Amino acid sequence: MVAVTGTAGSRRDPRRWWALGALVASMLVLGFDMTILNVALPTMAERLGATTGQQQWMADAYVVVFAALMLPAGLLGDRFGRRRMLITGLGIFLAGSLVGALTGDVNTVIAARAVMGVGAALITPLALSVLPSLFTPEEQGKAIGLVSTGSALGLPLGPITGGWPLDHFWWGSVFLINVPMVAIGITACLFLLPETRDPASPEVDTLSTACTAGGLGALVYAIIEAPDRGWTDPLVLAAFTTAALLITGLVRRSRRVRRPMLDMTLLAHRPFVLNTVAATLVMFVLSGLMFVLPPYLQAVLGNDTLGTGVRLLPMVLGLSVAAKLTPAATTRLGARATVTAGLVVLAFAAFLGSRTTVHSGYGFTALWLTVAGLGFGCALVPAMTSALATLPRDRAGSGSGLLMTLRQVGSAIGIALLGSLLAGVFRGRLDLTGLTGAAADAAGDSVVAAHLIARRTGSAHLAASADGAYVHGMTVVLLVCGAAALVSALAAAAFLPGTPATARDEPRDDPEMATAAADAGE
Repeated sequence: MVAVTGTAGSRRDPRRWWALGALVASMLVLGFDMTILNVALPTMAERLGATTGQQQWMADAYVVVFAALMLPAGLLGDRFGRRRMLITGLGIFLAGSLVGALTGDVNTVIAARAVMGVGAALITPLALSVLPSLFTPEEQGKAIGLVSTGSALGLPLGPITGGWPLDHFWWGSVFLINVPMVAIGITACLFLLPETRDPASPEVDTLSTACTAGGLGALVYAIIEAPDRGWTDPLVLAAFTTAALLITGLVRRSRRVRRPMLDMTLLAHRPFVLNTVAATLVMFVLSGLMFVLPPYLQAVLGNDTLGTGVRLLPMVLGLSVAAKLTPAATTRLGARATVTAGLVVLAFAAFLGSRTTVHSGYGFTALWLTVAGLGFGCALVPAMTSALATLPRDRAGSGSGLLMTLRQVGSAIGIALLGSLLAGVFRGRLDLTGLTGAAADAAGDSVVAAHLIARRTGSAHLAASADGAYVHGMTVVLLVCGAAALVSALAAAAFLPGTPATARDEPRDDPEMATAAADAGE
């Protein structure tokens, strides 16, 4: 069913490994941009005067668009050529990066991040789908593993990579990191990748795409704006209502269309749904945690941006330990026990982190960050792999798409909801005695803004109050994260299938299955 425009001998072309290197570099950039902005946000809040809500949008604009367009982007590649659309995605990502680097306006940065989300949505599914045209079935497992590893490595390396240029150049330099790597990816795609397509794939459903993007965007907008406007504000209620109507419309249309873009019948597979919910909740907690931690490390503890990125590494240590332990534990004990244990460890880490005080110091933070990384690693990959393992072989591709989309939705809502909770608690706890008018409003925007006002007015009391208010807000967020992880652990123990999960055999003749398995491991 897959048409390949190129020579049959391309699979043995020695240049295919160079092409793979370019794809790995492209996925590494996407991994960077999921987390690189976290360490830049305090600096951008200071230089651009961004409020907490605007910081949430700078992080969420990328994730929301990424989640909403991933499924139609994959279908565009199937129908119009995967190489062509992959190059298009890289070009869009490059354009967004350049605009983000060169602008001096908060709203333009948010728009640039949304444009980068469009490019990322094209790159992610297509970088994997072109591999069968490059490699023999025997080589595909190794190639998919390398591409997936590139994406995974970008997540922890993003804060460190972004920290160094922020300490030496202007804030927009974090976006310029993308330029050389994306340029290499475009060049390699032009000269090394054959063109492939699948004319039998479903058509892109414009109405379903609009409902997905509009519904998710309205939901995130309502959550972010609610702390400032109030949860009963007419605009917030209208946004929630719009989100509910659009998402309901998406579900109804997906049930009526013969070949839907979003296969809702997968929700009838109970083990798939439960594992997917577990993975989505893990991403909800992870994204919220990565949003609230950098301002604490930078503004409260006084680290520079590079130091902030380095101080997030204990989480990578925990993830590395989990990567070693999880496969054997899943084989021996089953996915249910492994996922449940990971969620319990994650809950423990969050509750431990909620004991943080202004005077705790970094050592205590490093301890619970390490434990959190261990919990994330033990819960996320087994949940995603088991979700796909419960599906028939012919549903693995659509299941992978739905799973990856919901994972991104969990990230977007985690940033929006937990960031809004933090903003509300911080503003309510901050002592603005002696400040009036614009200064008081600005100090309540974020802990970075409060410290700027404190330096400008010489108020040590305001700086101390800002630190205390932020740590209190972070405590509340961590308690919510811990409760969510604990409830998820109880649900996993009660409802997930109890049979030991075995890894899928690496497919020899089914590229779709290989791609789905790689998606689960990202």
